[in-house]
Amino acid sequence: MLNESIKKLIQYGVETGLLPECEKIYARNLLLDLFHEDSYEEPQEEYKDVNLEEVLKDLLDEAVKRELIEDSIGYRDLFDTKIMNCLVPRPAQVQREFFERYKESPEAATEYFYKLSQDSDYIRRYRVKKDKKWKVDSPYGEIDITINLSKPEKDPKAIAAAKNAKTTSYPSCQLCVENEGYAGRLDHPARENHRIIPITINDSQWGFQYSPYVYYNEHCIVFNGKHVPMKIDRAAFTKLFDFVKQFPHYFLGSNADLPIVGGSILSHDHFQGGHYTFAMAKAPIEKEVVIPGYEDVESGIVKWPLSVLRIRHKDEKRLIDLADHVLQAWRSYTDEEAFIYAETDGEPHNTITPIARRKDGMYELDLTLRNNITTSEHPLGVYHPHAEYHHIKKENIGLIEVMGLAVLPARLKEEMELLKEYILNGKDIRNCEKIEKHADWVEGFLPKYEQINEKNIEEILEQEIGSVFVKVLEDAGVYKCTEEGRNAFLRFIKTL
Repeated sequence: MLNESIKKLIQYGVETGLLPECEKIYARNLLLDLFHEDSYEEPQEEYKDVNLEEVLKDLLDEAVKRELIEDSIGYRDLFDTKIMNCLVPRPAQVQREFFERYKESPEAATEYFYKLSQDSDYIRRYRVKKDKKWKVDSPYGEIDITINLSKPEKDPKAIAAAKNAKTTSYPSCQLCVENEGYAGRLDHPARENHRIIPITINDSQWGFQYSPYVYYNEHCIVFNGKHVPMKIDRAAFTKLFDFVKQFPHYFLGSNADLPIVGGSILSHDHFQGGHYTFAMAKAPIEKEVVIPGYEDVESGIVKWPLSVLRIRHKDEKRLIDLADHVLQAWRSYTDEEAFIYAETDGEPHNTITPIARRKDGMYELDLTLRNNITTSEHPLGVYHPHAEYHHIKKENIGLIEVMGLAVLPARLKEEMELLKEYILNGKDIRNCEKIEKHADWVEGFLPKYEQINEKNIEEILEQEIGSVFVKVLEDAGVYKCTEEGRNAFLRFIKTL
């Protein structure tokens, strides 16, 4: 059984281009060593179009049988990464190939690296396929919705073992360069099949990689070579454009640098980008504005639920200057009438989520105004999903959501299935602990539909979840899409 699985995996390596023919014996011997096996007999059968998920399952079952690992998802994920590392080229080879292809074009380089990141199982295609994705129309354009199922749930064995394991601060976080080739632990993912491309950003060393949980096409992460906190400042705008100049087919954006309105990792300076056009990027300018001293820069308020100032120019340096000017003004801006406070009790509240791109021969920068103030009524944030929507989305509204892609929790998949059953059979949702939190929402939208049946229930739930996400985005906007909100936005712009 082991011999067949090893032959299949090596054939997969050859088919995908991970493994050259001349390294087949070398890879086989690495795999035999991994399984503590001294001998090998070549199977007669030839294999092609190998299914990676299936062959890895067979190999992991074999590892469990040989008592090399415990049979739990945590240990299996650590071990299958070791298996794949027997096929993946060394970092220097990957970097050399990437930059050779870059001479042809940036697109050729990223296409190669994205494919390798999937073929190596760093991006687990078979898990990402399980993510539930759909689109919904909204007053702001077509919004993307995804229920993320590719992050494996932690199993009880792993949680218990991690509690007893020796604590370590290496690598400092999951974004550090030290992750490349790291074997992982039960509380830190294995990264032996992970490769990083070194790039220079703002005259300093940065890394370029893909997200293992791709939320959209070619979802990449660009991160500082040093473990330093995120900061939105003039240098951040320079870094965004440094990257976009090198990879003009990609956008690049940053989470804000404050809790609540920031992303999940504020301790390591990083950006996210990719080869995808979000609804926000397609959204038109609602009102053009002129900023004194920057009359040559196209500027305007974007028709979008969050408060976005879009600026465009052929020279990115003009955009960096103007973005820094806007940022400095916003950091210290207070408008009590609009409930915008620069700080309370010494705690700063104002920051920006910026997104840079090339479009129609111009550089474009979207500056999303953010504020993280809290009140007794909204303890998680005034400009954060309000409590009535927490049954769908409670987490921070970070960069990806800002651009119009809802990343919703995995629990929603099971809850949607239960809701379908309860709605179609007229059962009382309040009697089911798992979905009772959805009861008010369902009672609110059901009267809108003359007929609900097995054919349309899925589409109805998807549409209504999308509608909630749009309201969540509107909650996150510091200036609302109303006459009063737009006037307040213009009051800020006049201070520039």
